[in-house]
Amino acid sequence: MDNKDFTTLIAKALQIREQYVGNTLQLLEEGCTIPFIARYRKERTGNLNEVQIAQISELNDKYKELQKRKDTIVKTINEQEKMTPELQQRIDQCWDANELEDIYLPYKPKRRTRAQVAREQGLEPLAQTLLFQRERDIEQAARRFVGSNGVESIEQALQGAKDIIAEQLSENQQSRQLLRAAFRRQAVISSKVVKAKQDLDEAQKYRDYFDFSEPLRRCSSHRLLAMRRGEDEGILRIDISPDDDDCMTRLKRNLPPMPHGGSRHCRQLLEEAADDSYKRLLKPSIETEFRQLSKERADNDAILVFAENLRQLLLSAPLGQKRVMGIDPGFRTGCKVVCLDEQGNLLHHEAIFPHPPVNKRMQALVAVERMVERHHIEAIAVGNGTASRETMEFLKDLSTTIPPRIFTVSEDGASVYSASQTAREEFPDEDVTVRGAVSIGRRLIDPLAELVKIDPKSIGVGQYQHDVDQKKLKHSLDQTVESCVNLVGVNLNTASQHLLAYVSGLGPALAKNIVDYRKEHGAFASRPQLMKVPRLGAAAYQQCAGFLRIPNAKNPLDNTAVHPESYHIVEQMAKDHHCTVKQLIDDKTLQRSIDIERYVSDDTGLPTLNDIMTELDKPGRDPREQIEEFEFDPRVKDIDDLETGMVLPGIITNITNFGAFVDIGVHHDGLVHISQLADKYVSDPTQVVKLHQHVMVKVIDVDHRRQRISLSMRELG
Repeated sequence: MDNKDFTTLIAKALQIREQYVGNTLQLLEEGCTIPFIARYRKERTGNLNEVQIAQISELNDKYKELQKRKDTIVKTINEQEKMTPELQQRIDQCWDANELEDIYLPYKPKRRTRAQVAREQGLEPLAQTLLFQRERDIEQAARRFVGSNGVESIEQALQGAKDIIAEQLSENQQSRQLLRAAFRRQAVISSKVVKAKQDLDEAQKYRDYFDFSEPLRRCSSHRLLAMRRGEDEGILRIDISPDDDDCMTRLKRNLPPMPHGGSRHCRQLLEEAADDSYKRLLKPSIETEFRQLSKERADNDAILVFAENLRQLLLSAPLGQKRVMGIDPGFRTGCKVVCLDEQGNLLHHEAIFPHPPVNKRMQALVAVERMVERHHIEAIAVGNGTASRETMEFLKDLSTTIPPRIFTVSEDGASVYSASQTAREEFPDEDVTVRGAVSIGRRLIDPLAELVKIDPKSIGVGQYQHDVDQKKLKHSLDQTVESCVNLVGVNLNTASQHLLAYVSGLGPALAKNIVDYRKEHGAFASRPQLMKVPRLGAAAYQQCAGFLRIPNAKNPLDNTAVHPESYHIVEQMAKDHHCTVKQLIDDKTLQRSIDIERYVSDDTGLPTLNDIMTELDKPGRDPREQIEEFEFDPRVKDIDDLETGMVLPGIITNITNFGAFVDIGVHHDGLVHISQLADKYVSDPTQVVKLHQHVMVKVIDVDHRRQRISLSMRELG
């Protein structure tokens, strides 16, 4: 099957015009990246966004895999010489993985089953007689099979016939669909604690699931993943089951009707076969299927939450190119202090001990003031871990000529970075504490540039990220990082190899070549100079050029998101208005006088022209917001300081499907449950709050034993 056929299927599934799906698939086949297609091929895709393009790509991959499975199935059935035109048509027209496996099930090579043994004993004719209830005296019919092929009794013959019917029912597509519908409609997921483990400390975090049940269709992803983790740890037992009696009744309705004058005993045996088929074969099979489906759905939900959190974190407001002091706070081991220049290069580091047990507060204050003055520090980044609040309080006593701005910075993943190969290559002569403080300082200057060096799973914004499908998670997070990097754009002359690796069309090898070329030849003067980088050919240049920025380049368009393939359009605009490109960029009045419809051509439509005009208006604009300072309530420093009804400032640290976690400065994040996020119904927390947002919250409950803080944002305006 070719892409043309997949185009129709994808267009129908996503409700997107076939023309645009086909064009998108063609661009993907040509090696274009999702950010490039979304930004620079809007006319060909009908202005599809990155999410839609990713969905097209994923569905295309799914259908390709399904087609491979079909080919294997057809080959197997042909080898058995059981293929018919009708069966071939059913396979060709099926694009649901479960239905395809149902069609294949009767022909699928399987281990030696009870039904297979019965068939080898020659009991298939008896099974057919029983199924259609053709004999009034079924025992008499069974007696004919006794004494041959190892059949020793009438009971054994009838049991073998029932085994064959049970397997036939379990492999019947209609039976399986009927049971799937029942599971979808009425299945209940329940969990029980393993008695031997219920009093263990590690079991207490699953206390809510010691005796839990709810309809599977209503079970949220975080509850399902929590139960599955408890099951994996041997603390919980999970069951997914519909109404058994109802399912068996429905299954029996699909049996051939009892003929007029038929045997009641024959019917009873047939219904026993149906009950056995349900309990022994059908139910376990469909339960396994729904376990996998529910896990897959929960994984997808959790991955979406993680990806959105990661996007918000990567797009956190940067301070910009300022001289920064990074402080990794601590008590016994002191605070590790580093001074960085505007590019994040390490200028100086030392340890100070302003807190107990060493308590050299004045000596530490003098040291920080000296470093601020000597290195012209403009801002201080304090890690939000142990001793963070105390260090922020300590810094309030600074007395310098120009007081630096002070910010709290998330240090999640800083320790992972400091022990990584990347950190060792950057700072081979420094220990992990220095590298960690550098990471904290750099996160203030440019969170995106620093966080791309860390495995996203270690950044601390996920929901059960270690329990979900790791391949899917990595794919989603890599796409998210790539999207964020290309949305912001990258300074070609200052970007690290890790940041460049995420630029459209580059990857680790070309990123390294760019950095090596930069070291040997100095800063890039223009985008076309990229073509001199070893192994960076025309295709890679087309994909990456628009996302790379060169400040102060001879051609001012090299510092914008205008793609080099569109430079001639801007140059023509400037020529038509008797000015230079730089004058056109600098003069808003000139820009407003341009009639962009004059520049529409077969290759360039209004979407691209509107993007060009937006970029000329604000060249190289950073889409990220401005950074804000923040201060915790001085009344609370520990969970014991909290009182019900207190209204406190906080910072959103993590967003999940069930609410948002907020740091209020007491070393334990509080939870604003989804029902407490707003004065209206909220279905998706990300529509109400965002990562690192500054919020006001009310304390509604404190569970000291479990160290849990319940917060509310309702009625706080």
